[in-house]
Amino acid sequence: MTGPANVHGTAIVIGETGLLFVGPSGAGKSAVALHCIMEARWRGLFSALVSDDQVLVTEADGELVARAPASIAGLLEVRGAGIVRMATVETAVLHRAIRPIEPPFAERLPPEGETAEILPSRSLPLTRLPLFAGCTAFATLAALHPEILKS
Repeated sequence: MTGPANVHGTAIVIGETGLLFVGPSGAGKSAVALHCIMEARWRGLFSALVSDDQVLVTEADGELVARAPASIAGLLEVRGAGIVRMATVETAVLHRAIRPIEPPFAERLPPEGETAEILPSRSLPLTRLPLFAGCTAFATLAALHPEILKS
């Protein structure tokens, strides 16, 4: 096991699936993660925040594990509105990185087998999550990864 790395992103869990939202500042990571948490709950699925903005990631038993720094545990920034308290889990195994993207899209299809390096020499499969007008981020995520609806 290695020491924690502070990764810029937002980590959530839906069912038993750990998701790490990645991208540059202002890309919508927190907003999309919040939307996915709330819509999953409305559908009767377990969902919770792990950490927003800063995610402490360690490697344990070959898996990447996320947790929040104590100073921001349970807090999520709603850009332009403030900080809100959220139900959290202390840790979650990360299964996939999610990158919210807005149109226009540079490419119609992402590169096959795309990954995001989370720790040196440790990557997660990456899903580009297009944010379409008239389609919720969660609906798009569930279409790309229907397994989250079963957890």
